[in-house]
Amino acid sequence: MPQTPPSAPLRWFPEFLTESGRRLRPQSRLLVLSLVVGLFAGLGAILFYLAGQTVFHFTLTSVAGYHPPAVGGEPPLFAPGTTPLRPWLLVVVPAIGGLVCGWIVYTWAPEAEGHGTDAVIEAYHQHEGKIRPRVPLVKMIASAITLGTGGSGGREGPIAQIGAGFGSFLGSILHLSASERRTLLAAGMGAGIGAIFRAPLAGALFAAEVLYSSADFESEVLIPAGLSTVTAYCTFGLALGWTPLFVIPPEVLGNLQFNNPLELAAYLLLAIAMVVLAMLYTRTFYGLTYALHRLPVPAKLRPMIGSTLTGAVAVALYYAFGRDERVLAVLSFGYGMLQQVLVIPPAEAANLSLAWVLLAVAFGKILTTSLTIGSGGSAGVFGASMVIGGCAGAATGIILHHFVPHLVHHPASFAIVGMAGFFAAAAKTPFSTLVIVSEMTGNYNLLLPSLWVCAVAFLLSDRQSIYSAQVTDRARSPVHGGKSVLNAE
Repeated sequence: MPQTPPSAPLRWFPEFLTESGRRLRPQSRLLVLSLVVGLFAGLGAILFYLAGQTVFHFTLTSVAGYHPPAVGGEPPLFAPGTTPLRPWLLVVVPAIGGLVCGWIVYTWAPEAEGHGTDAVIEAYHQHEGKIRPRVPLVKMIASAITLGTGGSGGREGPIAQIGAGFGSFLGSILHLSASERRTLLAAGMGAGIGAIFRAPLAGALFAAEVLYSSADFESEVLIPAGLSTVTAYCTFGLALGWTPLFVIPPEVLGNLQFNNPLELAAYLLLAIAMVVLAMLYTRTFYGLTYALHRLPVPAKLRPMIGSTLTGAVAVALYYAFGRDERVLAVLSFGYGMLQQVLVIPPAEAANLSLAWVLLAVAFGKILTTSLTIGSGGSAGVFGASMVIGGCAGAATGIILHHFVPHLVHHPASFAIVGMAGFFAAAAKTPFSTLVIVSEMTGNYNLLLPSLWVCAVAFLLSDRQSIYSAQVTDRARSPVHGGKSVLNAE
């Protein structure tokens, strides 16, 4: 064996300088700008979170008397309200919110309607990464009003458009190439999501994965998105804390484990259930979107109609379930219901009556989200999908735990894996979804069953995606010289 010369250990240093310089020099400007995008996306996430919570407190809580359960990782901004619940106002308040949202959106930036992420995906593939500068501000205000007054949805779409909008704006004012502007757009989208959901790794993966409906990634986006999501997450965490979005108590956490391959059979049933539910979700969403956009009324009034119907569905469920306030999770974010599922004492893990409530929330959330966003209201579909998948998954877990407790230790495990599997099927994003639910719960014990369910759900899902602007794969994207093939049927 040849001997290494004594001076060989010193050769790595000039090689290191050469190779690192070769790798960084072409991208140095883009990587530095990714940090700037992440900083502003984090600040935008803070502002959006504060605005949404403020509107919610002064409308649904103070006026309508709706006091949803707290979410473990969200610090309270206001003292608990004392106003008694007035169910009829749960119709009036969303209606007013929808009216205001419709006026703002269709007056100032019609492209801010809907769930936002689709607009970012379309801008990436079809418009060279360009978003009008006013869109992020309009989106922030309209979404805070929609969600804060009871419209059903999540924060992902708004914050994706806010972060992406700043990335596009920065690329435009600096006269960057279309390729660099698209990268900053995607990095801003991932940064916003990574910050507001406290999931930086998932945010970076989501930015690269959500652009396509197949198992394809935009690899050029990953490193810039990784830098921007870390910056955004740290900015958001410095202001609002580092606790994961959902907190799992120790007595439940001990039951969230995988130690028996036979459990995969139960998780397979969960995956199939999530695929069927995702198909119902996408078809309900786009069916109602089509129907509501054909109403013979001015566009500015459509969000009011959708939000009014959303409140009516919530009130109908409230009375149908004997004034059980848990079903009101079909309004606004609904995250409090997921937090309740994650803190169920193990002794009550087989409560079948709770399973019916959870199923009502899951199916009700499909309807209310479709009504709110399909009518032109401004909100995201990811957060709503977490509630739908988590509640339906927990209901499945309760039922299976009742009959085969040795295969399902606690329904919280099925809630967490159900969140991942449902969105993997609905959005065609198995890997980023797998990671995001682990980061949102601060629990990585279920990575293996989550991977199993996400892979199966993605493989069994149909072509219809909740993101209609997705392109099938890189070869068909105009970005790479292909002819765009969208996935909406």
